[in-house]
Amino acid sequence: MLPADVPLCHLGAPVLLLLQLLLPPASAFFPNIWSLLAAPGSITHQDLTEEAALNVTLQLFLEQPPPGRAPLRLEDFLGRTLLADDLFAAYFGPGYPSRRYRAALGEVARANAAQDFLPTSRNDPDLHFDAERLGQGRTRLVGALREAVVAARALDHTLARQRLGAALHALQDFYSHSNWVELGKQQPHPHLLWPRQELRSLAQVGDPTCSDCEELSCPGNLLGFTLLTSGYFGTHPSKPPGKCSHGGHFDQSSSQPPRGGINKDSTSPGFSPHHMLHLQAANLALLASIQAFSLLRNRLGDRGFSRLLDITPASSLSFVLDTTGSMGEEINAAKIQARHIVEQRRGSPMEPTHYILVPFHDPGFGPVFITSDPDTFWQQLNEIHALGGGDEPEMCLSALELALLHTPPLSDIFVFTDASPKDAFLTNRVESLTQERRCRVTFLITEDPSRVQGRARREVLSPLRFEPYEAVALASGGEVIFTKDQYIRDVAAIVGDSIADLVTLPLEPPVVVPERPLVFSVDRLLQRVTVRIHGEVSSFRIRNPAGVSQDQEEGEGPLGHTRRFGQFWLVSMNDPLQTGTWEIQVTAKGTPRVRVQAQTSLDFLFHFGIPMEDGPHPGLYPLTQPVAGLQTQLLVEVTGLGSRGNPGDPLPHFSHVILRGVPRGAELGRVPLEPMGPRKRGLLAATLPPTLLSTAGPFSLELIGQDGVGQGLHRAAPQPSAVVPVLLEVRCLRKVRLGLEKTGRALPLTGPPPQLSGPPGFLAPGTKAPLSLRIASFSGPQDLDLRTSVNPSFALTFNLSRVRLEQNESAWGRLWLEVPDTAASNSVVMVTVSATTDGEASTVPPTHAFLRLLVLAPTPQDQLPAPVHSTDPVLTAGSSAFHLPTLGTRSMAGGGLVGNPWWRTVGVLLLLLGLASW
Repeated sequence: MLPADVPLCHLGAPVLLLLQLLLPPASAFFPNIWSLLAAPGSITHQDLTEEAALNVTLQLFLEQPPPGRAPLRLEDFLGRTLLADDLFAAYFGPGYPSRRYRAALGEVARANAAQDFLPTSRNDPDLHFDAERLGQGRTRLVGALREAVVAARALDHTLARQRLGAALHALQDFYSHSNWVELGKQQPHPHLLWPRQELRSLAQVGDPTCSDCEELSCPGNLLGFTLLTSGYFGTHPSKPPGKCSHGGHFDQSSSQPPRGGINKDSTSPGFSPHHMLHLQAANLALLASIQAFSLLRNRLGDRGFSRLLDITPASSLSFVLDTTGSMGEEINAAKIQARHIVEQRRGSPMEPTHYILVPFHDPGFGPVFITSDPDTFWQQLNEIHALGGGDEPEMCLSALELALLHTPPLSDIFVFTDASPKDAFLTNRVESLTQERRCRVTFLITEDPSRVQGRARREVLSPLRFEPYEAVALASGGEVIFTKDQYIRDVAAIVGDSIADLVTLPLEPPVVVPERPLVFSVDRLLQRVTVRIHGEVSSFRIRNPAGVSQDQEEGEGPLGHTRRFGQFWLVSMNDPLQTGTWEIQVTAKGTPRVRVQAQTSLDFLFHFGIPMEDGPHPGLYPLTQPVAGLQTQLLVEVTGLGSRGNPGDPLPHFSHVILRGVPRGAELGRVPLEPMGPRKRGLLAATLPPTLLSTAGPFSLELIGQDGVGQGLHRAAPQPSAVVPVLLEVRCLRKVRLGLEKTGRALPLTGPPPQLSGPPGFLAPGTKAPLSLRIASFSGPQDLDLRTSVNPSFALTFNLSRVRLEQNESAWGRLWLEVPDTAASNSVVMVTVSATTDGEASTVPPTHAFLRLLVLAPTPQDQLPAPVHSTDPVLTAGSSAFHLPTLGTRSMAGGGLVGNPWWRTVGVLLLLLGLASW
């Protein structure tokens, strides 16, 4: 235990981090920030993960000076709380957003925290270094790191982050759950990350390790010996006589002699009998996590590591192209835009990190082409030509699904076509995928009914045939733009603007209402505001807060420059804009579309979760979408808080969110936000109103606040969310109980049948992998039809096709996935399960669960992937689609302390150790 009079300069980084976070009560090595309501002053898995990533990112920035800018200096960061926004501003320049980086760190941190919540992992001792299964734990840890490397090299960064999070959880647990700290160790275990080294001095089955302890705090219960041990948790496996327990409120084994326990998860004796050693354990866990990140950087190279964590302010460029004979102009427009973006941004911080191209026609689509090299992308795009005729419709949504599954999250995807979808049955699945991936989809459609050349039509086509595109665009926060061949090159210019990380400003009302103006707010942090209007518009007028207005006349006006391309208007407003309330009055036939966008680094991420108080640890169980009838928390993470009108202004702050129904925009409620931790981290939380969660349906989020001088701030989420009718999850197992298991209490952490156990880590060719399905209803009786699909088309058997669930009832099903001998190693398989409400009259869209799995040929533990020297991987895949579900998308990304010169010495030593040992 640290003495009370230790000076701050002698404390390790986690201790200094703790003193600066000023977080509410928490439990250390507990999963995430929500756990900080149980034990004061603790450090969570999320803290350790993000702090380690920030330190290694800073290390990367120090060693790779930014082009055209002065090198960063370590002394400028010492003694400061290290925030992602500040790090990006120092390296790339003021105003460059860290949103994608923070989202990537959130993926890793959520995957880490999920190990304590998921039924398939929370009670597996191998995944937590429990029950003296230290050798098995090291095997699983190294295996997960290997899978992260393989997935990252295949450019499947979502899967790589998920496996990295699982590895980091186990690594950090070692220092809390074992007696490494009690043995007086001051550095991380030298052999834990290296499979070629044997773990030595391990306690054997017959070695007593603990004495009985009747108190909450057990500082002296470890017997005096020098062997490495860890505590038993729960009843699987049962604790042998004389062995230590994990201990704490949730551990059933701690009531069996010897009582007590040895975990250092938190500062609370009620949860952690060795709470007095929590900070030392956290310090070693942080050093070990820095070690792990440094090893990954070595294996992937700097560019590969940067892609893994999205260490860039830039977006990706993703095209889905119709290649039938009538598409010549559209393909040329896409080529022109791609060339312009490549040439304009080459070598700059906004150069796209990935280039994705998916062609389609009828009956084929794909393959998907992915590269990080702009010249390779341009060469591939330049080889595409409009060939053949083909009847409308085409396989557009199949190609879009493929693009979604390979495009990084928080990206824009652009679809060029002149045909309606032949595969409209995929609409709901693609909608769900856009929201899970948080990608916006914009359709550029050159539909011209008078055109007869190049596109054969065997029958009169419905004027509603483009509705699937409208549905996908609405769900993703994108739009459908109709134009003609003669304008497509000009209209396609929105591609370059869209990937510049523009935010969409909320309109009130969100759709055009006759005789009523659309209202939006402009604040001091917005630049490059554009107004886009398309439809059968007869006139429009834009007015600023001072009453100055401008109409639809083309050319330069008092407020900006107006251009028109057929039924599409683009107004580029002049900077600086007057702050305050602006109005747009539109007169049109039908329902025109209006969108206002701007450039700003002040934005936000949002996530959902369920507070859990039972299970191994308290915390927040993450969800991708709220579930009807289930109490849900909203977590908001504001990015770019360092942005302000003047450097001396106070930080902006946000007071509440507005929830609106989609698409009409009716206000559903205003929910106050509570800060979680210091304001500069921008973490806010709210309890969603029960009225919102009573029925399934889409809604949008708007964030309301004020800047440092009291002027209003108004931001909208890039895409809507939806309340889904049931909780649906699919997981991979090592073994599974046969048959259907039904339980009467539908809590997310209610355990599956006892025979379920943790994930195997990967699939092997020629094997049959068991999967489990969990479906739960919280809002009333549900009659559900269940369907599955696999891509590529591996055989999948399923024992549950229909189920009826009463309120607060759940069901478990099983699936068997057959991986053929011919399955390619280092490839990814996606399993999709959908649950549809029974009944033809049902208007509730299906709920989808996605599981992404890695096919990896078995490899001896000592054969880890070799260091990578090529930094420009290219992946070409067929029409198979891949995906991994993210249980929510919550992130704290940004809080940590670099500390004193300790960081320079330890960080460099750890990196050198990694280079020498891997």
